[in-house]
Amino acid sequence: MTRPSIHPCLAILALSLLAHTQQPVVPTVTFKCSFPNSDPEHYAISVSSDAHASYTSDGKLTRDSDSGEPFTLDFTMPQPTLTRIFDLTRKSHYFEGEIDSRRKNIASTGQKTLTYRDTQKNTSADYNYSPVPAVQELTSIFQNLSITLEVGRRLEYDHRYQKLAIDEELKQMIEASTRNQSSDVAVIAPILQKIAADPSVVNTARMRAQRLLDQATPSSK
Repeated sequence: MTRPSIHPCLAILALSLLAHTQQPVVPTVTFKCSFPNSDPEHYAISVSSDAHASYTSDGKLTRDSDSGEPFTLDFTMPQPTLTRIFDLTRKSHYFEGEIDSRRKNIASTGQKTLTYRDTQKNTSADYNYSPVPAVQELTSIFQNLSITLEVGRRLEYDHRYQKLAIDEELKQMIEASTRNQSSDVAVIAPILQKIAADPSVVNTARMRAQRLLDQATPSSK
């Protein structure tokens, strides 16, 4: 008795589907924060091991806006921060198990979620405050990135529509950087470069933009 033959097209389709399902997943860490009555109230940062990163938020485009407008940005994560994020993720055991303190007397700083995904893992943990040092540092990194990216978004708007507002925004960013409340200026380098090179922008703002660029790319001396 002969076995029924499989049509060549069906065989190719089956192999194609099998190959698709077995494609490796690029290791990715995602941080989400929901904090009503803050700005932004909701944001998420996703970063893959190949340095591709994305940011979404409902932050206000201008300080006088009534509500936030949806904002999405793709960017490249600086290598030192990328390495640190994945190192801390490993030290956090890829967010498996409980990472929240569960203490009742800790003030709310927003509902946060850390997620890790690769070909073999898909783990996630929610928390308000974590006593885990690696999670604390990750939280700080992502929160500071959000601050910097929101500044970059406003600078893009100011550069197009209200150039006189640029200087104050940059002044506040420099002050925040000295207090370690902003990080990775390199992620907004393109807009800083435009401002520094634009003769229609006041000189003080251009100098502040250049100072931040120099901070992002320190001298090798």
